[in-house]
Amino acid sequence: MTKSKIYRQKRKWKYLLVLFAIVIGGLSLWYTNSLMLKLSFEERKKIELWAEATQQLINSDPEQDVSFLFEVLRNNETIPVILVDMEDNILSYRNIDSIKMENPKYKKDKLQEFKNNQKDYFVIKTEDGVPLNKIFYSDSLLLRKLYYYPYIQLGIVFLFIFMAYLAFSVSRKAEQDQVWLGMSKETAHQLGTPISSLMAWVEILKETNSSKEFSIEFEKDVKRLEKIAERFSKIGSQAQLLPVGLTETIKNSLNYLKTRIPKSIEIITDFKNIEDLIIPLNQELFEWVIENICKNAVDAIGTTGKIRVKIEQNSKKVFIDISDTGKGIPKSAYKTIFSPGYTTKDRGWGLGLSLAKRIIEQYHNGKIFVKQSEIGGGTTFRIVLKKLKQ
Repeated sequence: MTKSKIYRQKRKWKYLLVLFAIVIGGLSLWYTNSLMLKLSFEERKKIELWAEATQQLINSDPEQDVSFLFEVLRNNETIPVILVDMEDNILSYRNIDSIKMENPKYKKDKLQEFKNNQKDYFVIKTEDGVPLNKIFYSDSLLLRKLYYYPYIQLGIVFLFIFMAYLAFSVSRKAEQDQVWLGMSKETAHQLGTPISSLMAWVEILKETNSSKEFSIEFEKDVKRLEKIAERFSKIGSQAQLLPVGLTETIKNSLNYLKTRIPKSIEIITDFKNIEDLIIPLNQELFEWVIENICKNAVDAIGTTGKIRVKIEQNSKKVFIDISDTGKGIPKSAYKTIFSPGYTTKDRGWGLGLSLAKRIIEQYHNGKIFVKQSEIGGGTTFRIVLKKLKQ
C-alpha cells in the first residue's frame, strides 16, 4: 500500500468519526425532544386539571367539601400559571417570583410572554356558561432546562474530543520532533566518517598526479556530502540567520541542480530589479528548501518541461514562486503533501517537502504553501519570507 493511500484512509477515518459524532448528536437531540414532548403533554394535562379544579371551586356549593379541589391547586409547584379576568387583569399567579411580580411592568411583560408562548389557554366559565376567567401557563423550569440539556451535553462532548485531539496532536508533534532530531543527528554522525575518509583520498589523488578533472569532480561531490552532513546537523538546533543575498543563494541551488537533472527540463529565473536583495537566511538550510521543491518539480514533470523561479517583494515581505509544468496536485492534498511520510512515489520517503516546511516556518519564521495547482497543468509553490527590518 502506498503512503498516499494510507493518508487517504486516515482522512476517511476522520470523516467517519465526524459522521459518527453527528449521528450520536442527532440521536441525543431526537431522544431529548421526545422526552420534552411527553413532559409538555403531561404538564398540559396538569394545567387542564388545575383549570377544572378552579372552575369547580368557583361554581361549588358553599356547603360542598372542596378540600380535594384545594389540594389539586396546591399540588402545582412547578408549572408557572397566571389567572386573569376577561379583560386580562391579573387576579392571581403561581410558581412565579412574587417579588418581581410587584413591579407592574414586569407583571405586564410576564403576561405577554405567556401569551406569546402560543400554548392553549383555559377559560373558566360560570354554571351558565358565561366566560369568567382565563388561565395562561408556561413551561416548567425543568422542561426549560431539558431543552438546553442536549446542546450543553454535545458542547461538552465536542470540547472533550477537541481537547483530546489537541493533546494527541501536540504529543504526536513532540514525538515527531524528537524523531527528526534523532534522525538528523544520527545521519550527520554516520556521514562524518566516510566524508573524512573521502577527503583524505582526494588529497592522495592530488598528490599522485591523477586526472585533474577526476579529482575536481570527486572533490565537488565530497564537499556536497559535507554540506549535506552540515544541513542535517542543524536540524533540531537553533538556526542562525544572517543577511544573505537571496538571488545568489537561489542561483547556487539551481546551478547545482542543472547538471543533475535531464537537459530536457528547462530552469527559468525571473529576478527583475531584485538582484541585490538581502534578507536574513540560513544559507545552507534555505538552499536545501529550493533543491527539495525543484526535485519534486522534476519528478512531477517527468521527461520534458519547465521550472520557473520568480521573486517579488513588497515593503515587508519577499515572495518566491516556484512553478512547474508537471502533473499537478489535487486540492485535497494541498496540506497533506507537507506531512512527514506523504509521497506518491513507491520508493520515496516523503520527507523533502516536510523538511522544507520545517525549515521555512520554524527556522525562518516564514510560510510555504501550494499557491495554485491544476491536474495536468502544473503546480506553483510559494515561499513567504520577512525582509530585514529597516
